[in-house]
Amino acid sequence: MDPDTLGIDPSVSTLFPPEVLIDRLSDLLVETTVIDERESQPGTCDGVVTFAHREWLPEVEWVHSVQAGVDRFPHESFREAGVVLTNSTGIHGDAIGETVAGYVLAFARRLHDHVANQQRSNWSQPEWDEAWTIAGERACIVGLGGLGRGIVDRLTGLGIDVDGVRRTPVSEPGVDRVYTPSELETAVADARFVVLAVPLTEKTRDLIDGDVLAAMRDDAYLINAARGGVVDQDALVAALKDGGVAGAALDVFETEPLPESSPLWEMDEVIVSPHCGAFTREYVDNVATIVRENVRRLRAGDEPVNRVL
Repeated sequence: MDPDTLGIDPSVSTLFPPEVLIDRLSDLLVETTVIDERESQPGTCDGVVTFAHREWLPEVEWVHSVQAGVDRFPHESFREAGVVLTNSTGIHGDAIGETVAGYVLAFARRLHDHVANQQRSNWSQPEWDEAWTIAGERACIVGLGGLGRGIVDRLTGLGIDVDGVRRTPVSEPGVDRVYTPSELETAVADARFVVLAVPLTEKTRDLIDGDVLAAMRDDAYLINAARGGVVDQDALVAALKDGGVAGAALDVFETEPLPESSPLWEMDEVIVSPHCGAFTREYVDNVATIVRENVRRLRAGDEPVNRVL
């Protein structure tokens, strides 16, 4: 493959202006343009950098996802058409790690309560036994890839003991115990914080179901920085209402944007953020680095980095 033209889909504006990415790629020896979103096909583009899936993407040679997740793309159609699919895995660990640390500190130090009280001009200090410190608490990180690594580093730095779940029980620095998915209920049973950092696949869809939630401590918090489909959202709402878990911080949801009718909006011990846990001003530079390297590799006939298909 020898890409000569690279299209930037306007959907990347969810994360950064497409024109900024073009500026960062100004040193490429290929033509780089923003695709007209009114077009129903990519024109002469050999490759496309995109956030969203487009029906015409199987017509191009190479698709790069600006996210790590690629569940929105039709893998079978891409395989049949011979499309090379790459993603942006590896660039989100720092941002997601800091976001998760923020959720953890918010719950322990009751910061979400203070923000809510501020909106009502309500001076209300927590009860003597409401706020707590996180040093010595335990977290279970479900998924020890790039996202999980960033989370482990931040939480251990805060004095939290960490267990983890991954497909193979290989040891991981900073992680006390590593469980397999078949041991998930055992893995979450000791944790004050259960943090999700796995991709959405057929095996991880509804991974956190009623049984897993029931296995968690009733003072535990679920943090989802992965994909909404990893959690059975109805089961989570039921567990929150029944006191089966203490609360949840959710950056991703089954339906996005989260519908106004969702009971999650009104729950005091739920933090809702709009799928922005990985947002950072450095995002565009990180994507540009991967795209630049893959253009070089593809033109040289080499294997691209972060190849999914």
